[in-house]
Amino acid sequence: MEGVRPGGGPPAGGPGSGSGSGSASFPSLFPPGLHGIYGECRRLYPDQPNPLQVTAILKYWLGGPDPLDYVSMYRNLGNPALNVPEHWHYVSFGLSDLYGDNRVHEFTGTDGPSGFGFELTFRLKRETGESAPPTWPAELMQGLARYVFQSENTFCSGDHVSWHSPLDNSESRIQHMLLTEDPQMQPVQTPFGVVTFLQIVGVCTEELHAAQQWNGQGILELLRTVPVAGGPWLITDMRRGETIFEIDPHLQQERVDKGIETDGSNLSGVSAKCAWDDLSRPPEDDEDSRSICIGTQPRRLSGKDTEQIRETLRRGLEINSKPVLPPINAQRQNGLNLDRAPSRKDSLESESSAAIIPHELIRTRQLESVHLKFNQESGALIPLCLRGRLLHGRHFTYKSITGDTAITFVSTGVEGAFATEEHPYAAHGPWLQILLTEEFVERMLEDLEDLNSPEEFKLPKEYSWPEKKLKVSILPDAVFDNPLH
Repeated sequence: MEGVRPGGGPPAGGPGSGSGSGSASFPSLFPPGLHGIYGECRRLYPDQPNPLQVTAILKYWLGGPDPLDYVSMYRNLGNPALNVPEHWHYVSFGLSDLYGDNRVHEFTGTDGPSGFGFELTFRLKRETGESAPPTWPAELMQGLARYVFQSENTFCSGDHVSWHSPLDNSESRIQHMLLTEDPQMQPVQTPFGVVTFLQIVGVCTEELHAAQQWNGQGILELLRTVPVAGGPWLITDMRRGETIFEIDPHLQQERVDKGIETDGSNLSGVSAKCAWDDLSRPPEDDEDSRSICIGTQPRRLSGKDTEQIRETLRRGLEINSKPVLPPINAQRQNGLNLDRAPSRKDSLESESSAAIIPHELIRTRQLESVHLKFNQESGALIPLCLRGRLLHGRHFTYKSITGDTAITFVSTGVEGAFATEEHPYAAHGPWLQILLTEEFVERMLEDLEDLNSPEEFKLPKEYSWPEKKLKVSILPDAVFDNPLH
């Protein structure tokens, strides 16, 4: 649970106290990491030393559910000269290392990132007559922070978040998010490392899909050119009823479609509901097969494999200048020990994965025939995978969110893959790689054309290429939610 604290009386150690002449005493009153971020807020808002603040009643490091210690809420007057409206500005405290004593984040020195290296911000258009900021953005930020802490996947500018629900639980069309650098807040050097500020930008479903098909930075630039859709400071207006493509239809064809054709997609991986079967083995042959059971324990990906896939997903929206799968590396980067918070689940890079089956004991297997299974949302991304990634000489990974399965599609130009043109289907434990030639990709795109309009077909839906010994099924979510099905 969270509490809203009015500006007059911050709790001990909170960043909202200390107005007036007490600036010299900040380091003694506040943890140094928190003091550094609050100093940047004071630079922007010198007239608001005690902002309204949402605080975690039971701190995360004491077993509470909310990773952010505080979310401060400021009133920003905007910039009429730049057509920037008045808005509420939210700033998180807790994704970076506030304390430096390993209670939340491992202290790794002053030269690298502090904690996860960033804090979240959000700019919400102020409604006429609104005297206090709504508090729902604070819970939204807590939700994103929980994802980061549980998965240990950090965000980067240009990343997108599929939320599938109005951000404020209303009837709004703003149901997803992009992330970008905050236009006003500058990186902060703290005693525990550097902190940057990533701003959440609310977007419509059509804008999210365009970011997936092309890239997040391109869509952010388009949003900046449309004042009612964000403008130069990318302010979210939950009452916005039109997408940028409805406001200016030329943006889709002249900017997005051309960008997809020229650049492809920068999305190299997603967490998804997916599975695969080795059709070249009899169902009863469990030895070294994908369903992988040792007693009652499922075989998981080794630590080396999970780190490679984790790197693929973490770099999902970064520009891949070289079509090379990331190197397998078992070393954890900026990781947190899983036993520090009992609410954390095993992350994609969990060391417990390596403990079940050692990497060197799992041999790479060439498969003759495979069956891929996706839910409807994941299946709708297959054309993006083929057109935006493989036809541009890149790779694309689906990582199961309900198990330890992974499926990576690779083109013939990708180096470092264990699937080859001679053996296009290859598995390493539960990680399957599929190599597709450009000719076959073009054929698949024709056969899978109806995936671009998934609302027009009923589930289950099956596609098959017998001569390639490949089958793809689009199945209801329940198949993946219940592993017994």
